[in-house]
Amino acid sequence: MESHIGFPRVLVLAFCVAGIWASYIYQGFLQETISTKRFGPDGKRFEHLAFLNLAQNVVCYVWSLIMIKLFSRRSAGGAPSWSYWSASITNTIGPAMGIEALKYISYPAQVLAKSSKMIPVMLMGALVYGIKYTLPEYICTFLIAGGVSAFALSKTSSKTISKLAHPNAPYGYGLCFLNLIFDGFTNATQDSIKERYPKTSAWEIMLGMNLWGTIYNIIYMFGWPNATGYAAVSFCKEHPEVAWDILMFCICGAVGQNFIFLTINRFGSLANTTITTTRKFVSIVVSSLLSGNPLSVKQWGCVFMVFSGLSYSIFLKWKKLQKKRRTE
Repeated sequence: MESHIGFPRVLVLAFCVAGIWASYIYQGFLQETISTKRFGPDGKRFEHLAFLNLAQNVVCYVWSLIMIKLFSRRSAGGAPSWSYWSASITNTIGPAMGIEALKYISYPAQVLAKSSKMIPVMLMGALVYGIKYTLPEYICTFLIAGGVSAFALSKTSSKTISKLAHPNAPYGYGLCFLNLIFDGFTNATQDSIKERYPKTSAWEIMLGMNLWGTIYNIIYMFGWPNATGYAAVSFCKEHPEVAWDILMFCICGAVGQNFIFLTINRFGSLANTTITTTRKFVSIVVSSLLSGNPLSVKQWGCVFMVFSGLSYSIFLKWKKLQKKRRTE
């Protein structure tokens, strides 16, 4: 009987893994294409990468509105729309910096840098809040920080550098680090909203965050006569190919959120962390093989070092979860 019950659950998990991998690996491929490709006979680059965030906000807002209408109702006691204004500021600035970094560093480098989220979290925890971490947690941080640092210091292939709009590794990694800090503030504020309004659904959070994100990005990109949004729209009109890539990029992000919500709801946040972490590794492999970003043996060693630290971190979380279940 247990195997009969468990098999559909395994199918759902496989469905979630396939959905998250397909959505975000293809989204990463599109992100790299948009940021590095030369479009049209004039060979122009799409320099207005912040426009991707506005487009993503609009598509995700509409998507979450449809999901709420189809599968749930706005819950009484949920967070009011105004409560997302502060979290959306950092959620607008952070991802913009992450995407902007692709002008200066390669996509594999960006993925690795953004995988080191636990480093600023532990630094803030230890220095600001006086939190004491265990030796295994410091080992995880050392592996991740060491791997990212070694990757940053290693020589990048000339082929990869030639695809970048403005090669500048220190600036690119700096943008990624700021992206992580802003993400930390965003996550903390979202958790605070969830605590104050526990009846708020994931779709309602997505709706509120993207509503304010759309407002902020419209002001930033179209708020004055020579704002970059007008140039971005003009470029899309002249090069419809990039407009299609941006639309698919946004749809992948919205669909991917569906699978993340389903995974967390059915299997918990630890399973979701494991799936998204392995997805990042596969994204680097895909970028290396399909997008022409060859990595040296040393760089592959750095990649394995980072993901060893991430895997060890997931294992430690799993052990804590098992221990907590045994004591309950």
